[in-house]
Amino acid sequence: MQYLDSFTLPTRLEEDNFILNYPPQLEMQCYAHNNVYPFKLFPQKQLTRLDFTPLTVLAGSNGSGKSTLLNLIAEKLKLRRSSPWNSTPFVEPYLTLCRARFADERPLPDGSRIITSDDVFDYMLDLRALNEGVTGRRESLFDEYENYTDARRPSFQLRSLDDYDELKRRNEARHSTKSACVTRRMRQTELKSGSNGENAYFYFTQQITQNALYLLDEPENSLAPARQLELAQFIVDSVRFYGCQFVISTHSPFLLAMQGAKVYDLDSVPVAVRKWTELEHVRMYHDFFAAHSGEFA
Repeated sequence: MQYLDSFTLPTRLEEDNFILNYPPQLEMQCYAHNNVYPFKLFPQKQLTRLDFTPLTVLAGSNGSGKSTLLNLIAEKLKLRRSSPWNSTPFVEPYLTLCRARFADERPLPDGSRIITSDDVFDYMLDLRALNEGVTGRRESLFDEYENYTDARRPSFQLRSLDDYDELKRRNEARHSTKSACVTRRMRQTELKSGSNGENAYFYFTQQITQNALYLLDEPENSLAPARQLELAQFIVDSVRFYGCQFVISTHSPFLLAMQGAKVYDLDSVPVAVRKWTELEHVRMYHDFFAAHSGEFA
């Protein structure tokens, strides 16, 4: 399925006209002199328009503008995001010069969103905090069990109905093993006990549902090669069977090689559509393994 057809950026002339005429008050909001980001970034790449397919991939080295493009598209389309984007005061005027065209003039589905590395990182921090809370609760229950089953402590006396729950917990402890008692007392379980990579993969599979546009910023972060391959297949299946459209920035050769992907090379001038095997950093992988081919048994 395709929802977003194209995204047009300002021309060099449009950018120059704005920079020559923008109000001085706008520059006073910036922290660095002459920082007019995202102006002056894409004209030098001779990039004025991106035409999308159901699966479009943006490839390029660090600083090539991959993440910037995704964030600009997300802001222009007002897509849902979990983590804030650290933009500049020039982003809003820049976006007024951008244009988005939708396929068949259909509005974007409500579930459309951008998922960034910050979103995944925040999710893993939340999991860690929850799991640490669960661990603390478990440890306190272990201490409580030891206290209740300590034969040296005086017997508990029921003085009022308010003491009934305490008596019930003591009797339960004395007639159960530590493991069984603590398991019953736990009010929650760990949401996820996997590695960072496993949790990151789980996050993507939960956030990506069906019939929506998804912008993914370097989703391979934290993922081992096997998980990257799984994610690539998940994305391809989501396009083919579940009506999803993706625009993805990545360095991963596994994601670049996804079947049916249209790959933009942001390192070339002008920016061009290329086969994934033609990308410079993919060739670096190829040359590295070719140079070490004799070390593989």
